[in-house]
Amino acid sequence: MGRMTSSPSPTPATTPGEAASRRRVLLAAPRGYCAGVDRAVIAVEKAIEQYGAPVYVRHEIVHNKYVVKTLEKKGAIFVEETEEVPEGNIVIFSAHGVAPAVHEEAKRGKLATIDATCPLVTKVHKEAVRYANEDYDILLIGHEGHEEVIGTSGEAPEHITLVDGPKDVENVEVRDPDKVVWLSQTTLSVDETMETVDALKGRYPNLLSPPSDDICYATQNRQIAVKQMGAEADLVIVVGSKNSSNSVRLVEVALGAGARDAHLVDYADEIDEAWLEGVGTVGVTSGASVPDILVHGVLDWLAARGYEDVETLTAAEESIHFSLPKELRRDLRAEAKAATED
Repeated sequence: MGRMTSSPSPTPATTPGEAASRRRVLLAAPRGYCAGVDRAVIAVEKAIEQYGAPVYVRHEIVHNKYVVKTLEKKGAIFVEETEEVPEGNIVIFSAHGVAPAVHEEAKRGKLATIDATCPLVTKVHKEAVRYANEDYDILLIGHEGHEEVIGTSGEAPEHITLVDGPKDVENVEVRDPDKVVWLSQTTLSVDETMETVDALKGRYPNLLSPPSDDICYATQNRQIAVKQMGAEADLVIVVGSKNSSNSVRLVEVALGAGARDAHLVDYADEIDEAWLEGVGTVGVTSGASVPDILVHGVLDWLAARGYEDVETLTAAEESIHFSLPKELRRDLRAEAKAATED
C-alpha cells in the first residue's frame, strides 16, 4: 500500500507545477466506523449467530451498500416496514432510530425486537420528549425524509417543527418565542447547523440550546479532518453511500475547505481516472458507516496509478465504545413464539 507516515497537520500547499511532480495521498484519521455503527452492525451479526437466520432488519441497519449486502449474505432480511415481518420473528431497528409508533407496530405484529438505535440518537429522542413535556416548541434541524429525523419527530410530533437548513428559517412559526429550543440530526455539517442556529436566534433571541451538542462526536471529528485535508488536497475522495448523510456532508466540507474537487464513491471502481488530471495530492476519507476494507481498496487503486506515498493526517483520537443492545441477552426466539400463542 506504499509508505505510511503520520502527520498531525498538512504541510504547506504546493504550486500546480509541484503538485504534478509529486503524487501522494493524505489519509484522514479518524475515518470510517463510529461507535454507533459498530454497535449496530455487530448487533445484527450477533442476532444471526445466536438465534439463527433469518433475522429481519427494518430499513438499512446503516447507510452503506457493502455492509447491507454483507449482512444479507449472512442471513439478514431488510424490510421497509415492520408489517412486512412475519409474526413470531425477530426485527432489529436500525442505528438511525424509530418513532414510538414503530415499537407499537412490532408489538401488534407479535415480533421480538432488538433496538440498535445509536445511543447518541437516543439522547436526542430523550431531549425531544423532555422539552415536549415542558411544552416547548422544538425546532429540529435536519434533512426532510431522513430516517433519523422521522424517528425523532415521532417522539413529539405536535411540538416538533423541521428546519431544513438556513433557507428554511423564514418559514418557521412558533407559539411563544420565549419558549423555543433547537435540536439537530446527529449527522449534519457542523458549520451549516450553526449557520441555521444563528439565523434562528436572529428571529428568536431567547432560543434555547440543547444541554449538550447533538451532532455526534464522530461526525464532527471526520469533518475536522477533512477541513485540514481540503485546505491542501487537489482532490478529495470520500468513501460512502449516497444515502449516507454524514458521507455527503464530508464532500461538502472538503469543497468548502478549499479542495479543487471532491467526490463520493461506494467502491474504488467508481473513481474516474479523469479526476486525477493535474492532481498531486489526493485526500481520502470515509463516512461513519464505511468499513475500512473499502478505503484500502481506494488506496490500492491510487497506488496502482502512482499515488503510493500515503501520509496519515490525524485530527482526533477516538476511544468511545457502546455496549450491545440488552435484548441480545434474552431468548428472543422463545419470546416471539410465546407472543404468537397469546
